Amino acid sequence: MFQTVLSNKDHMEYGMVAVPFPIPEDQYADITRMLEVLHVGSELSPDCMVESVEGDWPVLNVLAGQEVNLDELDYLAKRLDGISPYEKTQFQAAAERYGLSQVTDLINLTFCCDQATVIVDFSDLEQVGRIHYLTLNGGATREEMESLDGYETALLLINEHPGIITPYGVFYDNGMQLEPVYDGRYFPQYLYADSVLTLALASDEDLKKGANVTWLYLPCSEERLERALTRAEITQRSDINLFVMDNNLPCEVSRSLNLEDELPQKLNQLAQEVGKLDKVSQAKLGAVTAWAQPAAVEEVVQLCRNLDQFDFIPHIHSVQEYGKYMVQESGDYYYDAGLEGYIDYERLGQSLLFQEIGQFVESGYISYKGTLTLEELMMGDSVEQYRAEQGPLMGGM
Repeated sequence: MFQTVLSNKDHMEYGMVAVPFPIPEDQYADITRMLEVLHVGSELSPDCMVESVEGDWPVLNVLAGQEVNLDELDYLAKRLDGISPYEKTQFQAAAERYGLSQVTDLINLTFCCDQATVIVDFSDLEQVGRIHYLTLNGGATREEMESLDGYETALLLINEHPGIITPYGVFYDNGMQLEPVYDGRYFPQYLYADSVLTLALASDEDLKKGANVTWLYLPCSEERLERALTRAEITQRSDINLFVMDNNLPCEVSRSLNLEDELPQKLNQLAQEVGKLDKVSQAKLGAVTAWAQPAAVEEVVQLCRNLDQFDFIPHIHSVQEYGKYMVQESGDYYYDAGLEGYIDYERLGQSLLFQEIGQFVESGYISYKGTLTLEELMMGDSVEQYRAEQGPLMGGM
């Protein structure tokens, strides 16, 4: 959306780093490491000198020449990336009107700038009035808009309220108040992209008040997670209460684990693996989980990484249904509808199941074609140690 060139104010000889905002998740770790070379990029301090701002946000040029906090600027960029073209006009006009130059103030402006009216074109007062009415009321019904005299509404605004001319249009504040929604440490809840898990780290009381809450949207890079915990001064699990506020894991996975007792780092690893799966693979993971009954996040992670060792047929719940599926839908058999009355699907299904390692679960039929036991499969790299401890008689499934 925009790009800044950042440096170390006290050591220009260290060089500069060009940073795109919002910072792409797959670049976050590399960017923070490059800034570490410059000895800037603190989790809390505003220590990144803005040399320049490039992009279609001229009002942000006010940041050039001042030090900012990396994650605050990234949060601001995410907020701005999610607004409409008219809200962009409202934001820039308001920032200009009030002379805002600090990132914290600009963040807070994103939560209220949509209350202001900005007139860019006076040639269509009917449209101006409609936009003003929608702005004042936060929307309107079709009946309200059909009965609205937009021209008269615009004239009332122009004649009865002082407007301030800005480079972005004539600004009317409509009584807008800049509130400290962002307190300088805890970023307000804002889901920028789809997440597998949304976590809130806070005390019960703070969560109810909506204050002092650290929000985590998983998956994210390990570096972003650790920086968020550092920012919140969370150094150990006992320092936090963890609440799962939104959960897009397969329901079988959620049922198998007590997510709120886990470490955020482990949940992030799980979210990273689940986030790689498409809807079909996530359904398979649910079926595998229902069968394997994992008891730890690490075990579910191993199941994610080994899904190719399983076959899943959804909505199959009996031997007869399995036999019928194999004949009519699997493609492994030639099916002649004229022989329908002569096929013993249950007997065929039983014969096939006898040759497989599988189980019917709530969502369908899952089978396993690997060589390890499910218990060994879920152990990952520790399976060799497990086998050594169990002795030479332990074999495959």
